[in-house]
Amino acid sequence: MSDLMPSPALSRSRPPGRGVFRRIIGWIVRAVLGFVLLSVLMVVIYRFVPPPITLTMVGDAIGGHGIDKSWRPLSQIDPNMARAAIAGEDSRFCTHHGFDLKAIETAYNRNARGGRIRGGSTISQQTAKNVFLIQGGGYIRKAFEAYFTVLIEAIWGKRRIMEVYLNVAETGIGTYGVEAGAQRYFGHSANDLSPQEAGRIAAILPLPKKRAAVAPRGFTRRHGNAITRRVGVVRNDGLDACLR
Repeated sequence: MSDLMPSPALSRSRPPGRGVFRRIIGWIVRAVLGFVLLSVLMVVIYRFVPPPITLTMVGDAIGGHGIDKSWRPLSQIDPNMARAAIAGEDSRFCTHHGFDLKAIETAYNRNARGGRIRGGSTISQQTAKNVFLIQGGGYIRKAFEAYFTVLIEAIWGKRRIMEVYLNVAETGIGTYGVEAGAQRYFGHSANDLSPQEAGRIAAILPLPKKRAAVAPRGFTRRHGNAITRRVGVVRNDGLDACLR
């Protein structure tokens, strides 16, 4: 009679959805691990090798604008340019660890009052976005931007971050990096920029497709002049100490 009784192992069938759920979780875990490993590898490689192209450059190429860029080591870029970038974009670049909470809070309060919308992104965040991500994307892109910011701060350090930033930042339609920008606007290399020229390039960085460094007008001119005046402050106050 015992031969006719079903065994406990056979009578307990596994719920059909459990196996599918476990496979999905496995795929997600493998995808996350693969992304982390690939992203870390890319950051390590770009610590020593110039990024060959960015998604923003690809977009310009597809749009028919072409890509004008020329890599320059930081040692061959006039120090006025890095100082202008710090003056115009990120005055606490050398002291924060990728995120400037004071600037974020200030930008939030200012934007809440209305008027010109301004962000609180640091040069580190902008570099992470420019090298690894697209320009749009909302909160999802911001999350990835924060992730890559942590990586480059830990692996690259400040000098490399500034070097990459000054070489991949958009300085005009189809123009990338301060070397290409200096050649386009002033007809000479970025290793010989005056404070005024550096200030003008820094002034167009937030909106490079809508601003020009030659004969700037309105806000661009006023902003460029303000940055030019602050270049000396950055130097004298040691705000660029991490680059020296």
